[in-house]
Amino acid sequence: MLDLPEGPVTSAKAREHFAELLDRAAEHKERVVLTRRGRPIAAVIPIEDLRWLEAIENLLDAEEFRRAKEEFERSGEPAIPWERIKGELGL
Repeated sequence: MLDLPEGPVTSAKAREHFAELLDRAAEHKERVVLTRRGRPIAAVIPIEDLRWLEAIENLLDAEEFRRAKEEFERSGEPAIPWERIKGELGL
């Protein structure tokens, strides 16, 4: 039985009921928003939600890379060799 009410949870209550928060996310697939002084500061989410968010980020990053690469190729600027960059950075 869940002792915390649904909805946002204060950071103080989160400390007191941490195991229950984990159960809400892991077993009940709930997203629990944590608040401090009435403002949302973090969330405890099911791992599946995190994996989904990371997959979306990866797709957005790949699209941004593709656009940047196309823009660079249209510019006609010569590429800088990787060995030169590593040398300039001291790698």
